[in-house]
Amino acid sequence: MRRLLRPAPFVLPALVVPVLLAAGGVAGATPAAAPAQPRSVSATVETPSLYDDEAGGNADGDDPAIWVHPGDRAGSLVIATAKNGGLRVYDLRGRQRQAVATPPAPGAEDESGRFNNVDLVSGFPLAGRRVDLAVVTDRGRDQLRFYRIDPANRRLADVTAADVPYAFSRDQAEVNVQRTAYGLATYRGTDGGWYAVVSRRSTPEVGIFRLVTRGGTVSYRPVDRLALPASFRLPNGATWLPCADAGDGPQVEGMVVDPATGTAYLAQETVGLWRVPVRNGRFTGEPRSVERTREFGVPAAFDPGQDDCVVDHAADPGYGGRIAADVEGLTIYPTASADGVLVVSSQGDDTFFGYDRRTNRPLGRFAVTDGAVDGSQECDGAAVVSTPLPGYPGGLLVVHDGANTPGTTGPDGEPRADTNFKFLDAGFLRTLR
Repeated sequence: MRRLLRPAPFVLPALVVPVLLAAGGVAGATPAAAPAQPRSVSATVETPSLYDDEAGGNADGDDPAIWVHPGDRAGSLVIATAKNGGLRVYDLRGRQRQAVATPPAPGAEDESGRFNNVDLVSGFPLAGRRVDLAVVTDRGRDQLRFYRIDPANRRLADVTAADVPYAFSRDQAEVNVQRTAYGLATYRGTDGGWYAVVSRRSTPEVGIFRLVTRGGTVSYRPVDRLALPASFRLPNGATWLPCADAGDGPQVEGMVVDPATGTAYLAQETVGLWRVPVRNGRFTGEPRSVERTREFGVPAAFDPGQDDCVVDHAADPGYGGRIAADVEGLTIYPTASADGVLVVSSQGDDTFFGYDRRTNRPLGRFAVTDGAVDGSQECDGAAVVSTPLPGYPGGLLVVHDGANTPGTTGPDGEPRADTNFKFLDAGFLRTLR
């Protein structure tokens, strides 16, 4: 079912924090207060470097998920995407246990697999038993892929149905344009079904898919869809278009679903953080803004030479929020009942914001800085659990590092694109205020 909510242009509501923002008011002119200095925390473990070049298998780290072993917490795993490099599976010491390759291109002129985001499903009924799955968005093939996690050998096995459909595209020609499955968040509905919320690359579209079995394999079918705004009318009468490459829209990547409150959080990268209620496989209300980016409403233009947006800060009309674009990885640190912290990656300034899980009130800000290992910069994905694990008594927080240091030089004398993942004890999130 295709259902678009709030077609653009969109009139943004007034920024009143911590009150959630309704989806139909007029934007206020009062900017958010400048964020306080971030709390500094450090990782204790990092994974091996991933190199985004031919020698490194074009492996580019992006998004992690944490699997807690049901019988032996020391056997827990971190499963992470490496884009063209597939999946990487790490133990709690950051050591690689397994690499999973992407599927090949179906034709010589077609796109091959490219794994973007990963999330987990626990207790999925498959072949007469309950299993845990790693679910992956394959943005190269516009599909979801599924990997069973074996607790005995702590390895992943592909259980993707051979006939899985495209998530958004109509045919292979449209897949090759690469407006494909991108961000991902999984959850179990109150109806007992398992669902995946999936965003579409280079667009503001987000869909919900129900996971289904095909014998001893896993597939999916579309259930619902919405689109976040693509343009915004400002109080000064101007219409603001978030900067993007020609023909692209303001996409969503980071996502998480809070099952305790029936809320999906969506990170529209250059715009801000949204929340929308979900029940089973449906979006059941309108998106509401939790926080805008600092760059919201600021004129910007895409520079092909820099392959990036150039922002005219001198023309800032003052409607922005706290998060420095892009808004990226989202994860929830759960505590008692529905308490806990929603963690948001503020990629533009290499920090993270915390919000109260129940009220979305801003709690504080932190940065993962150099310590036993180097810190995290340009973070895409993040994942957290509050379950005590060996070496992480307060739970485990894993964050992507998009600019791993110290750098490595290739045979040509040029720096190699180097990414990895940092592991740190998550207990500090309980006191993030």
